Amino acid sequence: MSPDTGMSPDTGECAELALLLQAEIDGELDAAQAATVVRHRERCAHCAATYQQLLILRTQLRTQLQPQKPSSEFSAALRARLNAASAPQPLIRKPSRRNSFLTFGAGAALAAALAFILVLPAENNLADAVVTEHVRSLQAEHLLDVVSTDQHTVKPWFNGKLDFAPPVIDLVANGFPLTGGRLDYLAGRTVAALVYHHNKHPINLFVWPNNGGQSASSPHCQQRAGYHVCNWSSQSMHYWAVSDLNETELNQFATYWRD
Repeated sequence: MSPDTGMSPDTGECAELALLLQAEIDGELDAAQAATVVRHRERCAHCAATYQQLLILRTQLRTQLQPQKPSSEFSAALRARLNAASAPQPLIRKPSRRNSFLTFGAGAALAAALAFILVLPAENNLADAVVTEHVRSLQAEHLLDVVSTDQHTVKPWFNGKLDFAPPVIDLVANGFPLTGGRLDYLAGRTVAALVYHHNKHPINLFVWPNNGGQSASSPHCQQRAGYHVCNWSSQSMHYWAVSDLNETELNQFATYWRD
């Protein structure tokens, strides 16, 4: 059942393509089907709104259903149990094959549990959150708080609004002109959102300090809910870019920005 968008379908194609919208988001369509759905969405306001609401619903559900990081006390207790299970025991009598198997099985189960809990998909969670904020900024028509193509206007606008000074550059010479910026909330803190465009496609670039001291990294790109997301770090900042551009174009943007 499609979300209630408050709009009526524009054409009879909507009923036929309704199920394909979800398939498009899941990446289950072939190239020809995907092109048909995209062309329809471009001219049908009802299906475009339905598609955006499905994206929001999917990213919110995926974020909420991701496992949460355990407390340090729980992790320490689990490590202690794992160490105790794997420590050599005094030899009192020859264990039966059944008891040996059970001891090994318990240790293996604890090891698997520890690996599952301690190795969490934090980057996947953040990628989903980035997509959600991108879609929300487009849906709420709140893409820009400061509208300007001049980096010397956008950068000072953040003064006093953030506890850091985000770097702002213009890539108009590379085909990615700056159009402004805004404040947003991501990764548990207020961040800078710089907005660029490429062939009428908006790009949100979220920026916040690299307080963890992580080393600089090259852009890493992935697809989430029909959007492409690229992230990289410098010695001082984290960067997450998201857009409906194809992966090659968004990776070019990220590479130009980083260089």
